Amino acid sequence: MQQPLLIYNTLTRQKELFRPLVEGRVGMYVCGPTVYGDGHLGHARPAITFDIVYRYLQHLGYKVRYVRNITDVGHLEHDADEGEDKIAKKARLEQLEPMEVAQHYTNRYHAAMEKLGVLPPSIEPHASGHIMEQIALVQQILDKGYAYVSNGSVYFDVRKYQEETHKYGQLSGRVIEEMLATTRELDGQDEKRFPGDFALWKKASPEHIMRWPSPWSDGFPGWHAECTAMGAKYLGSPFDIHGGGMDLIFPHHESEIAQCVASTGHAPCRYWMHNNMITINGQKMGKSLGNFITLDEFFTGSHKDKDGKEMLAQAYSPMTIRFFILQAHYRSTVDFSNEALQASEKGFAKLMEAYKKVESGKIKVESADANADVATLRSRCYEAMNDDFNTPIVISHLFEAAKIINGAADGHLKLNQGDLDELKGVFDTFLFDIMGMRDEASSDNSALVDGLMKIILDIRATAKANKDWGTSDKIRDALKEAGVTVKDGKDGATYSF
Repeated sequence: MQQPLLIYNTLTRQKELFRPLVEGRVGMYVCGPTVYGDGHLGHARPAITFDIVYRYLQHLGYKVRYVRNITDVGHLEHDADEGEDKIAKKARLEQLEPMEVAQHYTNRYHAAMEKLGVLPPSIEPHASGHIMEQIALVQQILDKGYAYVSNGSVYFDVRKYQEETHKYGQLSGRVIEEMLATTRELDGQDEKRFPGDFALWKKASPEHIMRWPSPWSDGFPGWHAECTAMGAKYLGSPFDIHGGGMDLIFPHHESEIAQCVASTGHAPCRYWMHNNMITINGQKMGKSLGNFITLDEFFTGSHKDKDGKEMLAQAYSPMTIRFFILQAHYRSTVDFSNEALQASEKGFAKLMEAYKKVESGKIKVESADANADVATLRSRCYEAMNDDFNTPIVISHLFEAAKIINGAADGHLKLNQGDLDELKGVFDTFLFDIMGMRDEASSDNSALVDGLMKIILDIRATAKANKDWGTSDKIRDALKEAGVTVKDGKDGATYSF
């Protein structure tokens, strides 16, 4: 019998048995990108993390409505009602319309996600397309007495909310007294009754391009209001899972809880899930820090730091990036290095080589008892996935499977047909379907590559037969330099990338 699914809930700081609000159905909302620049490795992690959650819940038989938003307005530079709108600033610098900027980077984000094997969400709402819903939310909070209008802007009254609900800070663990001591003075701070109050609606300054009419002013919604309004519209309130990066816990998700409790009397969701950060030399990778490497730069192998030093030793394929991220548990930090990515590249290649040995049908079928390790492989992979989506443990089991396959291919182990069928089935289920990996070598050009490699290896075999060791070695070494490994066996030479 399959184990129940456990999910780590950031709110309770413990693993909890997953029970959806409606049997057989799951509503999941994940905070998507603010589209003012190219996606980087830090954007890939939440996308891949919640792609795994989405895939696995569907695999378990749930009907999943997955909502991942696009933030195209209202996200100010410093996440705290300070500075310029990120998209408006990019538009001003590039002399474009803000929606032109948003559309351009949304298209590029989608292209990168497709390369990474990330499934599109069920619904992808844009903040700018839901201004009416956000105005209605702000009015609800005002009507309940948890917000106030100041100079055309509307702010959430954090102190009043805390006095009456005692819920502010429950997700992040922060307390108002600490916020008072650590909140720095901000532009427009004099509009607020308390430094920790956050904007639900901002009055647009004369030069601000992105603005909409509201009962309070021509302006734009606060960043936090967007997700609360869109999550409720498409998933109802409450829904099952709310996800995002750990950097969103405060202020974004904390504020979402406050807005939802203030307007409806209850929290927005049952389970809060957060992936940890991608770091470079121990520091979070991010656009605001200027230490990010875009996904396209990883795919092409070209990126220089601020000092002009090349950061990437080579190009890394999308599946190498995906495998690199899945080799760490989603709640663990992952530190970027060329060495780590190269190890991921080699590790995935080993799994693919083992799979192809089984798929080819060339492993000798023995009349032997079922292999005990193969018999428990599937249940062990399910056990890992049901323990808070533990992909690194699943990968470790797949490496064990690869070792068994290689042992059988070399004649050191005996496997019967049932063993081989089970090994292939486990790879199909866990490596491809659930973890979303794919064989990048089997592209439209694979037949051409195979044909060319056959010609090259035939020439080398002829050279060896004629004892022309110089030509044989030259071909092998040249292929190795090009990233192709040739392995000689009793049935002839084989190659791998």
